[in-house]
Amino acid sequence: MKIEATSPEAYIEQIPESRREAFCELRQTILTHLPAGYEETMSYGMIGYVVPHGLYPSGYHCNPALPLPFINIANRKGFIALYHMGLYADPELLEWFQKEYVLQCPKKLDMGKSCVRFKNPSQIPMGLIGELSSKMTPLDWIARYEEMKQK
Repeated sequence: MKIEATSPEAYIEQIPESRREAFCELRQTILTHLPAGYEETMSYGMIGYVVPHGLYPSGYHCNPALPLPFINIANRKGFIALYHMGLYADPELLEWFQKEYVLQCPKKLDMGKSCVRFKNPSQIPMGLIGELSSKMTPLDWIARYEEMKQK
């Protein structure tokens, strides 16, 4: 399910009612816990939280015209998706998240490299997502990203 939108609000308006409340709560959880310096924007057709060019002028190496992506959230055909680049880039953060998920969630973790899929909107662990969102400042993310680029 691809949503064409130019703002987070326009994106949310197009989410089916059955998921909209959970999606809005997920968005607010991220906004509440995300360290200062990230910006909310539309990124890759999803709501994104990025390191703006003002903090990291180099931008994303795949397309330097774009700001450095960090977290994205999206409504997909069968699930709500959370893309967290820190989980992909930081093995310690990934390990922490996987351990905490098991402790806090009744369902098995459904995850790709950076994508966490929530098939049941009522079972999104908002507290855990808030804590995850708070763990990496923009400067931490830039340092980790630079480290990955050098490899």
